[in-house]
Amino acid sequence: MEKHDLHSEFPQYEVKIHELKISNNHFRKLFDEYHEVNKQIHHLESTSVFIDGNLNQLRVKRLRLKDEIREMLEKVEI
Repeated sequence: MEKHDLHSEFPQYEVKIHELKISNNHFRKLFDEYHEVNKQIHHLESTSVFIDGNLNQLRVKRLRLKDEIREMLEKVEI
């Protein structure tokens, strides 16, 4: 299984991720939600019993969160 945590996805933004987590409540909420969805996806992928539609919905949600996080990371100056 591939790692999809934000530090693996955006290694170039490691410092920004850390700074935004502690200084921006909206970013922190997105960060936490992304990691919760990612955890759910990994759990479903590691079990042999899952509903494909649910897994796909979670993957779409993770992608949307990742896009919003990426936009914030690209805009912020730290």
